[in-house]
Amino acid sequence: MKIGKEKILGLYATMVKIRRFEERIVDLYAHGEVPGLAHLYVGEEAVAAGVCAALERADYITSTHRGHGHVIAKGAELKYMMAELFGKRTGYCKGKGGSMHIADMKMGILGANGIVGGGLPIAAGAGLSAKTRGSGQVTACFFGDGATNTGAWHESLNLASVLKLPVVYVCENNGYGLSTCQAKHQAVTDVALRAAGYAMPGLVVDGNDVLAVHEAALGAVKRARAGQGPSLIECKTYRWRGHHEGDPNQGERYRTRAEIEDWKKKCPLERLKKKILAGKMAPQSKLDRLDKEILTELDQAVAFAKESEFPGLAEMYEDVYVLEAGN
Repeated sequence: MKIGKEKILGLYATMVKIRRFEERIVDLYAHGEVPGLAHLYVGEEAVAAGVCAALERADYITSTHRGHGHVIAKGAELKYMMAELFGKRTGYCKGKGGSMHIADMKMGILGANGIVGGGLPIAAGAGLSAKTRGSGQVTACFFGDGATNTGAWHESLNLASVLKLPVVYVCENNGYGLSTCQAKHQAVTDVALRAAGYAMPGLVVDGNDVLAVHEAALGAVKRARAGQGPSLIECKTYRWRGHHEGDPNQGERYRTRAEIEDWKKKCPLERLKKKILAGKMAPQSKLDRLDKEILTELDQAVAFAKESEFPGLAEMYEDVYVLEAGN
Protein backbone atom coordinates (compact mmCIF):
# COMPACT_ATOMS: atom_id res chain seq x y z
CA MET A 1 0.00 0.00 0.00
CA LYS A 2 1.51 3.30 -1.09
CA ILE A 3 1.50 6.05 1.53
CA GLY A 4 1.61 9.58 0.12
CA LYS A 5 4.23 12.21 0.86
CA GLU A 6 1.93 14.45 2.91
CA LYS A 7 0.86 11.52 5.07
CA ILE A 8 4.49 10.55 5.65
CA LEU A 9 5.41 14.11 6.65
CA GLY A 10 2.39 14.17 8.96
CA LEU A 11 3.52 10.94 10.64
CA TYR A 12 6.98 12.42 11.13
CA ALA A 13 5.54 15.62 12.63
CA THR A 14 3.44 13.62 15.10
CA MET A 15 6.43 11.58 16.22
CA VAL A 16 8.57 14.68 16.70
CA LYS A 17 5.81 16.32 18.74
CA ILE A 18 5.57 13.27 21.00
CA ARG A 19 9.34 13.02 21.41
CA ARG A 20 9.82 16.70 22.24
CA PHE A 21 6.92 16.68 24.70
CA GLU A 22 8.37 13.71 26.55
CA GLU A 23 11.87 15.20 26.58
CA ARG A 24 10.46 18.36 28.13
CA ILE A 25 8.73 16.27 30.82
CA VAL A 26 12.07 14.65 31.65
CA ASP A 27 13.46 18.09 32.50
CA LEU A 28 10.34 19.35 34.29
CA TYR A 29 10.05 16.18 36.35
CA ALA A 30 13.71 16.37 37.36
CA HIS A 31 13.06 19.92 38.62
CA GLY A 32 10.08 18.79 40.68
CA GLU A 33 7.50 20.69 38.65
CA VAL A 34 5.45 17.64 37.65
CA PRO A 35 3.84 15.87 40.63
CA GLY A 36 3.04 12.17 40.76
CA LEU A 37 4.50 9.63 38.35
CA ALA A 38 5.46 10.05 34.70
CA HIS A 39 5.80 7.01 32.43
CA LEU A 40 7.36 8.29 29.23
CA TYR A 41 6.89 7.14 25.64
CA VAL A 42 10.33 7.95 24.23
CA GLY A 43 11.27 5.30 21.67
CA GLU A 44 7.72 4.07 21.03
CA GLU A 45 6.42 7.05 19.02
CA ALA A 46 5.84 5.10 15.81
CA VAL A 47 3.06 3.01 17.33
CA ALA A 48 0.79 5.87 18.44
CA ALA A 49 1.50 7.92 15.32
CA GLY A 50 0.94 5.05 12.90
CA VAL A 51 -2.26 3.78 14.50
CA CYS A 52 -3.96 7.11 15.21
CA ALA A 53 -3.28 8.34 11.67
CA ALA A 54 -5.49 5.47 10.47
CA LEU A 55 -8.42 6.71 12.58
CA GLU A 56 -11.03 9.37 11.98
CA ARG A 57 -11.72 12.15 14.49
CA ALA A 58 -14.95 10.49 15.64
CA ASP A 59 -13.16 7.21 16.39
CA TYR A 60 -12.12 6.26 19.91
CA ILE A 61 -8.91 5.31 21.66
CA THR A 62 -8.23 3.85 25.08
CA SER A 63 -4.79 4.47 26.50
CA THR A 64 -2.42 3.31 29.25
CA HIS A 65 -0.25 4.65 32.06
CA ARG A 66 2.29 5.41 29.27
CA GLY A 67 -0.25 7.38 27.32
CA HIS A 68 1.11 10.81 26.37
CA GLY A 69 1.96 9.62 22.87
CA HIS A 70 -1.50 8.18 22.24
CA VAL A 71 -3.39 11.32 23.17
CA ILE A 72 -1.01 13.61 21.25
CA ALA A 73 -1.38 11.41 18.17
CA LYS A 74 -5.19 11.55 18.53
CA GLY A 75 -5.03 15.35 18.52
CA ALA A 76 -4.76 16.52 22.12
CA GLU A 77 -3.44 20.07 22.60
CA LEU A 78 -0.09 20.31 24.38
CA LYS A 79 -1.07 23.21 26.64
CA TYR A 80 -4.02 21.34 28.15
CA MET A 81 -1.90 18.22 28.54
CA MET A 82 0.85 20.17 30.24
CA ALA A 83 -1.63 21.86 32.57
CA GLU A 84 -2.99 18.45 33.54
CA LEU A 85 0.49 17.16 34.34
CA PHE A 86 1.06 20.25 36.47
CA GLY A 87 -2.21 19.53 38.33
CA LYS A 88 -3.86 22.75 37.14
CA ARG A 89 -7.59 23.33 36.66
CA THR A 90 -7.06 24.25 33.00
CA GLY A 91 -5.92 20.71 32.23
CA TYR A 92 -7.97 18.13 30.37
CA CYS A 93 -9.24 16.62 33.64
CA LYS A 94 -9.11 19.87 35.62
CA GLY A 95 -5.83 18.83 37.22
CA LYS A 96 -7.35 15.81 38.95
CA GLY A 97 -6.14 13.09 36.61
CA GLY A 98 -2.48 13.82 36.07
CA SER A 99 -0.17 12.04 33.68
CA MET A 100 -1.89 8.66 33.76
CA HIS A 101 -5.51 9.76 33.28
CA ILE A 102 -5.76 12.24 30.42
CA ALA A 103 -9.13 12.11 28.64
CA ASP A 104 -11.18 14.17 26.23
CA MET A 105 -14.48 12.64 25.14
CA LYS A 106 -14.95 15.23 22.37
CA MET A 107 -11.87 13.86 20.60
CA GLY A 108 -12.70 10.23 21.32
CA ILE A 109 -9.97 9.95 23.95
CA LEU A 110 -11.72 7.70 26.46
CA GLY A 111 -8.92 8.01 28.95
CA ALA A 112 -5.46 6.86 29.79
CA ASN A 113 -5.61 4.32 32.60
CA GLY A 114 -3.22 3.61 35.46
CA ILE A 115 -4.55 0.06 35.82
CA VAL A 116 -2.70 -2.49 33.69
CA GLY A 117 -5.24 -3.66 31.11
CA GLY A 118 -7.81 -1.18 32.41
CA GLY A 119 -8.58 0.19 28.96
CA LEU A 120 -9.47 -3.20 27.47
CA PRO A 121 -13.03 -3.52 28.86
CA ILE A 122 -13.64 0.17 28.08
CA ALA A 123 -12.65 -0.43 24.46
CA ALA A 124 -15.02 -3.39 24.23
CA GLY A 125 -17.80 -1.23 25.67
CA ALA A 126 -17.08 1.55 23.18
CA GLY A 127 -17.10 -0.99 20.37
CA LEU A 128 -20.44 -2.40 21.52
CA SER A 129 -21.88 1.11 21.73
CA ALA A 130 -20.72 1.95 18.21
CA LYS A 131 -22.11 -1.28 16.81
CA THR A 132 -25.44 -0.85 18.59
CA ARG A 133 -25.80 2.73 17.36
CA GLY A 134 -24.57 1.89 13.88
CA SER A 135 -22.22 4.87 14.04
CA GLY A 136 -19.39 3.29 12.08
CA GLN A 137 -16.87 4.30 14.77
CA VAL A 138 -13.80 2.19 15.49
CA THR A 139 -11.91 1.94 18.80
CA ALA A 140 -8.13 1.53 18.96
CA CYS A 141 -7.14 -0.06 22.25
CA PHE A 142 -3.50 0.37 23.33
CA PHE A 143 -1.89 -1.89 25.95
CA GLY A 144 1.47 -3.45 26.81
CA ASP A 145 2.70 -7.03 26.76
CA GLY A 146 2.12 -7.35 30.50
CA ALA A 147 -1.58 -6.59 30.09
CA THR A 148 -2.01 -9.67 27.90
CA ASN A 149 -1.65 -11.84 31.00
CA THR A 150 -4.67 -10.30 32.72
CA GLY A 151 -8.18 -11.68 32.88
CA ALA A 152 -9.52 -8.42 31.48
CA TRP A 153 -7.53 -8.99 28.30
CA HIS A 154 -8.99 -12.45 27.73
CA GLU A 155 -12.55 -11.40 28.55
CA SER A 156 -12.39 -8.30 26.36
CA LEU A 157 -10.96 -10.01 23.27
CA ASN A 158 -13.32 -12.94 23.70
CA LEU A 159 -16.39 -10.68 23.87
CA ALA A 160 -15.19 -8.51 20.98
CA SER A 161 -14.68 -11.59 18.83
CA VAL A 162 -18.04 -13.20 19.69
CA LEU A 163 -19.94 -9.96 18.97
CA LYS A 164 -17.69 -8.86 16.07
CA LEU A 165 -17.03 -5.51 17.69
CA PRO A 166 -15.17 -2.76 15.77
CA VAL A 167 -12.05 -2.75 17.95
CA VAL A 168 -8.38 -2.77 16.94
CA TYR A 169 -6.24 -4.16 19.74
CA VAL A 170 -2.72 -2.73 19.67
CA CYS A 171 -0.10 -4.42 21.84
CA GLU A 172 2.93 -2.19 22.40
CA ASN A 173 5.38 -4.94 23.21
CA ASN A 174 8.40 -3.11 24.62
CA GLY A 175 9.79 -6.31 26.11
CA TYR A 176 9.12 -5.52 29.75
CA GLY A 177 6.21 -5.62 32.16
CA LEU A 178 7.56 -3.01 34.57
CA SER A 179 10.90 -4.72 35.34
CA THR A 180 10.13 -8.26 34.16
CA CYS A 181 11.22 -9.19 30.65
CA GLN A 182 8.69 -10.93 28.43
CA ALA A 183 10.58 -14.23 28.43
CA LYS A 184 10.01 -14.50 32.18
CA HIS A 185 6.27 -13.84 32.14
CA GLN A 186 5.11 -15.46 28.88
CA ALA A 187 5.81 -18.75 27.15
CA VAL A 188 5.10 -17.26 23.72
CA THR A 189 7.52 -14.97 21.90
CA ASP A 190 4.79 -13.26 19.90
CA VAL A 191 1.65 -12.03 21.65
CA ALA A 192 -0.06 -12.02 18.25
CA LEU A 193 -0.13 -15.84 18.33
CA ARG A 194 -2.82 -15.58 21.00
CA ALA A 195 -5.22 -14.02 18.51
CA ALA A 196 -5.95 -17.52 17.17
CA GLY A 197 -7.70 -18.33 20.45
CA TYR A 198 -10.24 -15.61 19.68
CA ALA A 199 -10.61 -16.33 15.94
CA MET A 200 -9.30 -12.91 14.98
CA PRO A 201 -6.34 -11.88 12.79
CA GLY A 202 -3.06 -11.51 14.67
CA LEU A 203 -0.22 -9.57 13.08
CA VAL A 204 3.35 -8.80 14.22
CA VAL A 205 4.90 -5.58 12.93
CA ASP A 206 8.10 -3.63 13.52
CA GLY A 207 6.87 -1.11 16.07
CA ASN A 208 9.74 1.24 15.25
CA ASP A 209 8.71 1.48 11.59
CA VAL A 210 5.83 3.96 11.52
CA LEU A 211 4.95 3.13 7.91
CA ALA A 212 4.61 -0.57 8.73
CA VAL A 213 2.47 0.23 11.77
CA HIS A 214 0.29 2.59 9.76
CA GLU A 215 -0.27 0.08 6.98
CA ALA A 216 -1.26 -2.63 9.48
CA ALA A 217 -3.59 -0.23 11.26
CA LEU A 218 -5.27 0.85 8.03
CA GLY A 219 -6.13 -2.77 7.26
CA ALA A 220 -7.43 -3.51 10.75
CA VAL A 221 -9.49 -0.32 10.89
CA LYS A 222 -11.00 -1.02 7.46
CA ARG A 223 -11.92 -4.52 8.58
CA ALA A 224 -13.49 -3.27 11.82
CA ARG A 225 -15.47 -0.53 10.09
CA ALA A 226 -16.81 -3.06 7.58
CA GLY A 227 -18.34 -5.08 10.42
CA GLN A 228 -15.83 -7.93 10.22
CA GLY A 229 -14.79 -7.69 13.85
CA PRO A 230 -11.61 -7.07 15.84
CA SER A 231 -7.93 -7.57 15.05
CA LEU A 232 -4.77 -7.81 17.14
CA ILE A 233 -1.64 -5.93 16.06
CA GLU A 234 1.54 -6.57 18.04
CA CYS A 235 4.12 -3.80 17.65
CA LYS A 236 7.64 -4.78 18.69
CA THR A 237 9.21 -1.66 20.19
CA TYR A 238 11.21 -0.42 23.18
CA ARG A 239 11.10 2.32 25.78
CA TRP A 240 14.34 4.26 26.14
CA ARG A 241 13.57 5.60 29.60
CA GLY A 242 12.93 3.60 32.76
CA HIS A 243 9.50 2.26 33.64
CA HIS A 244 8.85 5.71 35.10
CA GLU A 245 11.04 8.71 35.82
CA GLY A 246 11.89 7.41 39.27
CA ASP A 247 13.26 4.13 37.89
CA PRO A 248 16.98 4.13 38.88
CA ASN A 249 19.48 4.47 36.02
CA GLN A 250 16.75 4.12 33.39
CA GLY A 251 16.07 0.55 34.42
CA GLU A 252 19.64 -0.72 34.24
CA ARG A 253 19.02 -2.95 37.26
CA TYR A 254 16.97 -5.29 35.03
CA ARG A 255 18.37 -4.53 31.55
CA THR A 256 21.79 -3.68 30.19
CA ARG A 257 23.06 -0.38 28.89
CA ALA A 258 24.12 -2.21 25.71
CA GLU A 259 20.53 -3.33 25.13
CA ILE A 260 19.24 0.22 25.54
CA GLU A 261 21.86 1.64 23.17
CA ASP A 262 21.16 -1.07 20.60
CA TRP A 263 17.47 -0.11 20.52
CA LYS A 264 18.32 3.58 20.26
CA LYS A 265 19.99 2.77 16.95
CA LYS A 266 16.50 1.77 15.73
CA CYS A 267 15.05 5.19 16.56
CA PRO A 268 11.70 5.52 14.75
CA LEU A 269 12.20 9.25 14.11
CA GLU A 270 15.63 8.83 12.55
CA ARG A 271 14.47 5.91 10.41
CA LEU A 272 11.65 7.93 8.87
CA LYS A 273 13.78 11.05 8.59
CA LYS A 274 16.31 9.16 6.47
CA LYS A 275 13.53 8.01 4.15
CA ILE A 276 12.16 11.54 3.86
CA LEU A 277 15.55 13.00 2.99
CA ALA A 278 16.53 10.15 0.68
CA GLY A 279 13.21 10.42 -1.14
CA LYS A 280 13.51 14.21 -1.36
CA MET A 281 10.09 14.59 0.29
CA ALA A 282 11.36 17.55 2.30
CA PRO A 283 14.72 19.28 2.81
CA GLN A 284 16.54 19.27 6.13
CA SER A 285 15.68 22.94 6.56
CA LYS A 286 11.95 22.16 6.56
CA LEU A 287 12.40 19.44 9.17
CA ASP A 288 14.49 21.80 11.30
CA ARG A 289 11.76 24.43 11.03
CA LEU A 290 9.15 21.88 12.14
CA ASP A 291 11.24 21.02 15.19
CA LYS A 292 11.60 24.69 16.09
CA GLU A 293 7.85 25.28 15.79
CA ILE A 294 7.11 22.35 18.10
CA LEU A 295 9.63 23.57 20.67
CA THR A 296 7.97 27.00 20.58
CA GLU A 297 4.57 25.37 21.12
CA LEU A 298 6.03 23.50 24.08
CA ASP A 299 7.41 26.70 25.60
CA GLN A 300 3.94 28.20 25.33
CA ALA A 301 2.38 25.08 26.85
CA VAL A 302 4.71 25.21 29.86
CA ALA A 303 4.01 28.92 30.34
CA PHE A 304 0.26 28.24 30.14
CA ALA A 305 0.55 25.49 32.76
CA LYS A 306 2.64 27.60 35.12
CA GLU A 307 0.29 30.56 34.87
CA SER A 308 -2.83 28.47 35.46
CA GLU A 309 -4.37 28.01 38.90
CA PHE A 310 -4.62 24.86 40.96
CA PRO A 311 -8.16 23.59 41.58
CA GLY A 312 -9.57 24.80 44.89
CA LEU A 313 -10.37 22.58 47.85
CA ALA A 314 -14.09 23.18 47.28
CA GLU A 315 -13.73 21.48 43.87
CA MET A 316 -12.55 18.20 45.36
CA TYR A 317 -15.82 16.35 44.82
CA GLU A 318 -16.83 17.95 41.53
CA ASP A 319 -16.88 15.59 38.53
CA VAL A 320 -16.84 12.57 40.85
CA TYR A 321 -19.57 10.01 40.26
CA VAL A 322 -20.77 6.95 42.16
CA LEU A 323 -22.95 4.21 40.70
CA GLU A 324 -25.12 2.81 43.46
CA ALA A 325 -26.03 -0.86 43.38
CA GLY A 326 -29.56 -1.47 42.16
CA ASN A 327 -29.87 1.88 40.36
